[in-house]
Amino acid sequence: MTGGIEPLDEKFRHWRDPRFILRIIQIVLPLTLFGIVFASEAQEHLSGGLLSEGSHFVTEVLFFGVLGPAFLYLVFSYIQKLMKEQIEAKDKVEKLNLDLEALCASRTEALEQRNVELIKANNELKELDHMKSDFVALVSHELRAPLTVLNGSLEIAVQQAEALPLPTRRILEVMARESDRLTRLVQTILDLSQLEAGKLPLTLGPVAVLPILEHVAESVLVHSDRPVKWDVEKDLPPVWADETYMEEIVSNLVRNADKYSKPHRPIHFTVRADKGYVSISVIDHGPGIPSEIKDHLFERFYRGKSFENTTPGWGLGLYFARKLAEAQGGIITLRSPCWEDENGPGAQFTVTLKISEIPEGKEEAEEGSHGRDLNHR
Repeated sequence: MTGGIEPLDEKFRHWRDPRFILRIIQIVLPLTLFGIVFASEAQEHLSGGLLSEGSHFVTEVLFFGVLGPAFLYLVFSYIQKLMKEQIEAKDKVEKLNLDLEALCASRTEALEQRNVELIKANNELKELDHMKSDFVALVSHELRAPLTVLNGSLEIAVQQAEALPLPTRRILEVMARESDRLTRLVQTILDLSQLEAGKLPLTLGPVAVLPILEHVAESVLVHSDRPVKWDVEKDLPPVWADETYMEEIVSNLVRNADKYSKPHRPIHFTVRADKGYVSISVIDHGPGIPSEIKDHLFERFYRGKSFENTTPGWGLGLYFARKLAEAQGGIITLRSPCWEDENGPGAQFTVTLKISEIPEGKEEAEEGSHGRDLNHR
């Protein structure tokens, strides 16, 4: 029905354009003013035949009928120019917004796809970690049972080896030590697996510090004639910790000190209570810790390459000790060197744990274990 007829809205679309309307006003208004001025002046000066005033007529028409509308024309031209620049800027902003929206949509789609991939990869990693934990737990359990039997048999054999030749006794002693060392490794791996999975059972409660330190010094250094020097604060309060794993932390620090110290050089225990925490320091006279490896010393499987002629290790002791300390709300710090001795500048490892608030009725019982007179071994 319409055929090639242009729709009415399209036909009058330009009338909605402010630039077109302003252009019409720019032309019509000056012409209208000129016509009004010319008619008014002509009626005033020429209707009565006042030809003598013709010069006044021309002057007034020129000033009011030409210059005024011309000024208005220029003003509207400037306004039209400003409007054109504003519309062009608006168009640019709209185009920029469209580009930004398209870019945001593209990036959002890419991020969503990336998130899907990350979720998938994370699920796969969780599955692998779960499989790793199950495997480590299974292997550790399967190893721990025969090792327990082996350790017991070797311990009995060593106790009854007096009738055996000396070389045979030494072989049995070495086997017993290495079997015990292997058992500790298996137990450490199992505990680490549970700790990293958040499944290590911790029984937190008040723990007396001094008996733990004495027991560690006696058990870890049982085969050594290394002296131990004590500097323990009196009336030391108990700490909030798991007794078994607190002992494991200190044992790892003492083994580390014993491993890297020269024979017959002492190991120092320094214990202080301050501002709600107890700090337990184990200080040795070893070669010290080079500054370039201090940040890596607590990493898993890390061993300093600068140490020579030392007992082989797995690089798990300090890592496990720090993890255990953090699980009990504490920290482990390192300071080295400690002594002005080029041959043995030493290192100080300090584990800091929170003080436990104990009932008043138990204070006297706790004080009985702290009031001992400690001398070096």
